[in-house]
Amino acid sequence: MTEITTGADVVTLINVFTVAPERQQELLDLLDRATEEVMRHRPGFVSANLHASLDGGHVANYAQWESEAAFQAMLADPECREHMSAATAMADAVPVLYRVSSTHNR
Repeated sequence: MTEITTGADVVTLINVFTVAPERQQELLDLLDRATEEVMRHRPGFVSANLHASLDGGHVANYAQWESEAAFQAMLADPECREHMSAATAMADAVPVLYRVSSTHNR
């Protein structure tokens, strides 16, 4: 389960994809399938959350990994790379790792 807190011992991937609106659902389906079948079974995976923009032109993946090393190991995995290549064949991606610096709640 995703928990967003400062000082958490995780790294956060925010990957924003720019996609043609008519392919947004196709990209979401691909990312959902890749996460369910492959990514979540990799060591260090914590959670993933897919977001679809209201304009149809973007998809954001907010994912948490136990460490930067676990994330890098996933990137080197051939099965993971196959899924990522399929995603970037239909959309431009900007993946960046973050740490939580603050949170605010109502």
